[in-house]
Amino acid sequence: MATPQLPSDRDLRRLVQFSSGDGRIWLAGQRMVLVHAAALSSLRRELINTIGPNATRRLLLRAGFAAGEQDAALARQIRTGRPLQEMFAVGPQLHMLEGSVQVTPELLNLDPEAGSFHGIFRWDHSWEVETHVRDFGPQAEPVCWMLLGYASGYTSAFMGRPILYKEVACEACGAASCRIEGRPVAEWPDGEQLSRDYDADSLLLKLESLASEVQSLRSSLQAADDLGPLVGHSRAFNAALDLLRKAAATNVTVLLTGETGVGKERFARGLHAMSARKDKPFIAVNCAALPGDLIESELFGAEKGAYTGSTGSRPGRFERADGGTLFLDELGELPLPAQAKLLRVLQDGAVERLGATQVRKVNVRIVAATNLDLVEAVKSGRFRQDLMYRIDVYPIPIPALRERPEDIEPLALHLLQRFTSLHEKAVPGFTDRALDALRHHDWPGNVRELENLVERGVILAGAGEMVDACHLFPSLPRRSEMTVNQAGRLERSEGGPAATVAREALGKGVNLEDLESELIQAAMQASEGNLSAAARMLGLTRPQMSYRLERIKARNADSAE
Repeated sequence: MATPQLPSDRDLRRLVQFSSGDGRIWLAGQRMVLVHAAALSSLRRELINTIGPNATRRLLLRAGFAAGEQDAALARQIRTGRPLQEMFAVGPQLHMLEGSVQVTPELLNLDPEAGSFHGIFRWDHSWEVETHVRDFGPQAEPVCWMLLGYASGYTSAFMGRPILYKEVACEACGAASCRIEGRPVAEWPDGEQLSRDYDADSLLLKLESLASEVQSLRSSLQAADDLGPLVGHSRAFNAALDLLRKAAATNVTVLLTGETGVGKERFARGLHAMSARKDKPFIAVNCAALPGDLIESELFGAEKGAYTGSTGSRPGRFERADGGTLFLDELGELPLPAQAKLLRVLQDGAVERLGATQVRKVNVRIVAATNLDLVEAVKSGRFRQDLMYRIDVYPIPIPALRERPEDIEPLALHLLQRFTSLHEKAVPGFTDRALDALRHHDWPGNVRELENLVERGVILAGAGEMVDACHLFPSLPRRSEMTVNQAGRLERSEGGPAATVAREALGKGVNLEDLESELIQAAMQASEGNLSAAARMLGLTRPQMSYRLERIKARNADSAE
C-alpha cells in the first residue's frame, strides 16, 4: 500500500493569526500561546521530581488528549467536502504547525462509519525527547507523553470512538525516530490498561466526588425554575442571591430593582421555587403591558356586567395566585387609581372584584419589580408614597451584567445548552475569540441581550462548528493581524485570507472572471463533482452554483469559437 501523503497546509497556516496590537495569538478563533520549550521542560522536570514519573506521564497524557480534542473540532470544519484522509491530516499538520513534532504518515486506514482505524506515524524532532534526554539522559521507556495524548485525543474525537496510540519506538530509547501506532481500544490486548492511563488519578477523583456532593447540597438551596438554576458566581450576583435565599423562608414582600433585562422575573421565579409556596401558582403580570382600562379587572377580577362587554364573572390575577406568588413586573407603570386599590389589597389581604359587593380573602406573596427610581417617581407624582413604603420592605438590587463580568461565560454556556436543544443543532461551544468579544461588550441590554446574541450565534454557526465572534456580532469589523506564510515568516493580513488572495491575484494580473472560474472549478474538484458540497464550500446555494457553472461554460464556448 502506498504511503499516505499529507496535503498542503496553506489553509491551516492562514488560520494562525498574530494580533500583536493586543498581545494575542489565534488559531481559528482559539487562543494560543507561544511558550519556550525550556519552560515546558522546567515544568516537566518539576512534576517528575515532585509527583514521580508515572503520575507525570498520566497527567501529560491527559493534557495532550484535551489539546487533541480541541484541534479535532477544526478538521471537518476546515476541509468540508475534501477526501476523508485530507480531513484527518489536519491533526498531524496542526501538530507540526504548533511546533510539537514532525509527522510522517506511514499507514492510515480509517472508516468512521464502520468504526475501524489503523494508523502508523513516524515522529522526528519531538520536543519531549529533546527536553527529557537533556534533563534525564537516555531512557528505557518512551517519553513522548503529551504528544501521544494529543494523537489519541485527536483521533478519538475525529472518529467518534476511543482510539488510543502506543509509542512503539522512541528516540529517547535509542531509535532513529519515534513511531506511534493507533487502534481502537478493543483491538489492543492491553486496551483496558491503556484506557486507565487516561483516567483521573485517585486523589482527583476524590476531590471531584466531594465537589459533586457540595454541588448537590447547593442545588437543593438553589433558585431554580423551569429554565434551570440562576447562573453566576460573581460577588455581586452572590450578594443578590444571598438576599433572595433569606427572603425565601419568609412571606415578606420583595422589591426587585435593576436595569431592564437583568433577569428580574428569573429572580422572582427562583424566589418562588425556594419558598414554601413552590407547589402553588406563580402568576406574572407585566403592569406596563396591560391596557389602562383593563388593569383593575385583570388584577382584581370582575363580575358579570361590571363593564361593557363583561359577559361573565371571572377571577383576577390575585385570586388565581391564591396560596402562591404574584409577580408584578414594571410596577412603576401602574396607574394611580390601580395603585390605590393595590395598597388596599396589601393592607387587608382581600380583593374586591369590579361590580362586586363582597370581598374575597387571598393569601398571596407579592414580588414586585421595577427599573424606575421609585423615590423620584414619588417626587414627580407618578407613584404613591404610601404604596412605595408598603412595597419597599425588602429590596433586592440585581446587578447589571457589566458589573458581573465573571458571570458572562457561564451564562453564555448555559444559554448555549438551552438553544442548541431548542433548535436541535449540534454546536459544541464558543471559540476563545467569541468569549473574549462577550467579555468586552458593554451589555446595555443585560442578560436579555446575551440571550439574543447566543441564540443568533447558534443559528448562524454551522452544525458541529463552534460559535465565533462573527456569529455573535456580524457587524464586528475585522482587525489587521499577522499570519504565517509558506516560509514560516510573519506577514500582515489585512481583512483575513480572502483579502490576501485578492492582493495576490491583483499583483499577478488575474482578472475577476478568471479568479471566479478557478475558484469554482477548485471547489468542484475538491468536492469530487458534488455540486451541493462545492456550493457549501463557497457559501452559495445549489442554484447559484449551477448558474455560475453554466456561465463559465458559456464563456469558454465563446472563447473557443
